Amino acid sequence: MQSNILKAILLGYSGHGIVVSEAATLTGVQILGYTDFKELKINPYKFDFLGDENDPDFNWENCNTYLLGVGSNTIRERIALRVEKAGGKCLTVVHPNSTLASTVVIGEGTFVARNVAVNPLVRVGKNSILNTSCTIDHECIIGNNVHIAPGAVLAGNIIVHDGAFIGANAVVKQGVTIGRQATIGAGSVVLKNVEENQVVVGNPARILKR
Repeated sequence: MQSNILKAILLGYSGHGIVVSEAATLTGVQILGYTDFKELKINPYKFDFLGDENDPDFNWENCNTYLLGVGSNTIRERIALRVEKAGGKCLTVVHPNSTLASTVVIGEGTFVARNVAVNPLVRVGKNSILNTSCTIDHECIIGNNVHIAPGAVLAGNIIVHDGAFIGANAVVKQGVTIGRQATIGAGSVVLKNVEENQVVVGNPARILKR
């Protein structure tokens, strides 16, 4: 029976990594240890430190299943590509207290946190984060390496392109498109499309940076 337990290495064990590890454990994943730039003083789950995955001597053959524990879209994408190159797999983790419609599609390596609600016909790409208590309404398309922060609300038929970040408690109006690598500030109310690499803040959201 023990041989059927899914085992994984946690890549990144800061704040977000702690959240991911808790959810993964609740779904039955056994975490063999963690990697980070250095051994961390805060280790609530007493995981073994396995070194830095950036080290050329890191043993990728020790386990081929991984958990992405990094909140930064850019760094998370880079780590996921390294895993793929090494022939490994990033696990999809869905917290048991989240609610997903039966027609939702979630990509490999994506993390769905506690109390997230996702309505029918939503598609989410690879290595993205749907963080605590965010809401994704019907028929939204979420790209790869996206981070939807805690409490954000996306109405229906929204497109969020790769690498975008939507801040905590932001609200995005139905039908809006968020461009690649765009940033939506915390608490912003987005009523119209946001272009690639734009940073918007406020209510209603206005361009802070192109």
